Amino acid sequence: MSPPLFSLPEARNKLTSATREAVSSKNIKHLVHVCSQVPGSENEKKPTLDQVFRVVLEEEIINQASCDNCLAIISLAINGVTEGICTATTPFVLLGDVLDCLPLDLCDRIFTFVEKNVGTWKSNTFYSAGKNYLLRMCNDLLRRLSKSQNTVFCGRIQLFLARLFPLSEKSGLNLQSQFNLENVTVFNVNEQESTLGQKQVEEREDGMEIEEGEMGDDEAPNSSSSIPIDYNLYRKFWSLQDFFRNPIQCYDKASWKTFLKFSEEVLQVFKSYKLDDTQASRKKIEELKSGGDHVYFAKFLTSEKLMDLQLSDGNFRRHILLQYLILFQYLKGQVKFKSSNYVLLEEQSIWIEETTKLVHQLLCETPPAGDKFSKMVEHILSTEENWNSWKNEGCPSFVKERPPDSKPLKMARKRTATEDFVGKGSNKKILMGNEELTRLWNLCPDNIEACKLETREFMPSLEQFFEEAMEQADPENMVEEEYKVVNNSNYGWRALRLLARRSPHFFQPTNQQFKSLPEYLENMVIKIAKELPPPSEEIKTGEDEEDDEDNESLLKENNESPEVQQQKVVTGELIESLANKLRQQWKTLAPHLEMKDSDIRDIESDSEDVKMRAKLLLVAWQDREGNNATVENLIAALNQAQLCDLAENLSNDPENGT
Repeated sequence: MSPPLFSLPEARNKLTSATREAVSSKNIKHLVHVCSQVPGSENEKKPTLDQVFRVVLEEEIINQASCDNCLAIISLAINGVTEGICTATTPFVLLGDVLDCLPLDLCDRIFTFVEKNVGTWKSNTFYSAGKNYLLRMCNDLLRRLSKSQNTVFCGRIQLFLARLFPLSEKSGLNLQSQFNLENVTVFNVNEQESTLGQKQVEEREDGMEIEEGEMGDDEAPNSSSSIPIDYNLYRKFWSLQDFFRNPIQCYDKASWKTFLKFSEEVLQVFKSYKLDDTQASRKKIEELKSGGDHVYFAKFLTSEKLMDLQLSDGNFRRHILLQYLILFQYLKGQVKFKSSNYVLLEEQSIWIEETTKLVHQLLCETPPAGDKFSKMVEHILSTEENWNSWKNEGCPSFVKERPPDSKPLKMARKRTATEDFVGKGSNKKILMGNEELTRLWNLCPDNIEACKLETREFMPSLEQFFEEAMEQADPENMVEEEYKVVNNSNYGWRALRLLARRSPHFFQPTNQQFKSLPEYLENMVIKIAKELPPPSEEIKTGEDEEDDEDNESLLKENNESPEVQQQKVVTGELIESLANKLRQQWKTLAPHLEMKDSDIRDIESDSEDVKMRAKLLLVAWQDREGNNATVENLIAALNQAQLCDLAENLSNDPENGT
């Protein structure tokens, strides 16, 4: 019995060198070959190769290599799991090592790789082994990121987790509807330390110089407003965040009065401070010039000096108004884990309804695009009610399971009809309650057989239906074009339905494009007239038999004998012979055979042999075209692809019948 692999340093060194070579060449075949040559069982080889991957990755990180090399090692580990030479947790361990060691700007690039491979992580090979690693990795990243500086990155992580885990994952549902009570907004609660006193108001009224960072007269939201920004407004404004953080306080009478008083004053300020669209448009133009694609969402800054600026910021105002709507939805909604004591009074419900309308009005008045933003918020909140209902029902699965087959459904026993309905005597007519209905129902004892009678056949023959059209097609009758029946759209619709049921010419394959329906029907009438026995054959069409085949503008028929057609159809021997000559030129021919890009990619993935790819191309074209897969069409495609030599050889081959 061979000794364990981890006791052989030379075997580990061989695996390390093979791994470095695989990373540089981005090909795992050599590593798989070396791993198969190393002595030991799979239980010994896999842990050793896992450690080798971590060692090679550590060297890349220490040498401050680019992210591409780190991602190449991780991709190599993914392929190693597929090949069965390393454990399924290896790629996730490597990802954790990289994200722990690299700075945040490089972590962004690594996480882009993680997002793109979400389909790989959800496969059966990786999901059960790596879901906990990915969850821990994302939580570690969120702890490192700033909620104000790295908002977009945090959102990408949350979206990735939502894509990775199913909707029914209990860890992300907050089933008990708990609130984040740790999210406390800190502001100045000592009025004596406040800088928003009467003195500041007097200084502004006296026309003192405006310090840098303060609002000028041209930037003031409404300089004619009589509402002062003092400490009382500051305190009431930021005290509302405690109610938004913990909505249960609103069910307490004393707390509700406080909330009601503060809200009315704050909303009155929003009504008084009207924002015009000039400042918002100017800000948007500046963002476009600077190339800013993302909006900066900072945690609420509660400095007293920023109060006037915040009241004039449309984005900030939308945050506050949206918090009102979310709070109102919770207070009015039915939540499974909400206590039975938490019930709104009638006057509270009325105030919430009125205030909801006011908030939507303020959102519409907040530039830019206030109406659009208000409608979008209303739609999102209405969708949120569906999720609340789903959670109240215990989050049932969206997949409906079939009932077990072991319990067959019992067939209900049919009740016999009463004599009043069936009737009496030997005839036993079924009485329908009306003489005419009774007569119609009892015309035939068996209604199914009655539907199959010849008298129920209402479909005319081709000769009967097209009799008038055939007479009008005769040049001797001199019927003008505009008066022909084929120009009637109603007639054309019924003619197409009849041709689909009765005519063998309707479904014949063709490469000709259709023109107008009257021209098509006129050509079909001529064909049907030729096939009918005399005297219908004597109808003159005004065209020679040789010109008839050339001048058909819609459905060009191949009137040759089946033996001639069989000689011109591409055979398997011809495909095999042409594939040997075509080889690497198959991709040049593919577009001229009207093959889609997806079909070309499928052919490339099915085989690496150029001969086999050429054969697959021709077979796919033959299956699609059917009877139209003729030698003539193939020669035409070769000429269009500038493969004239192959086309000439194919046309000169006597076995092809060309």
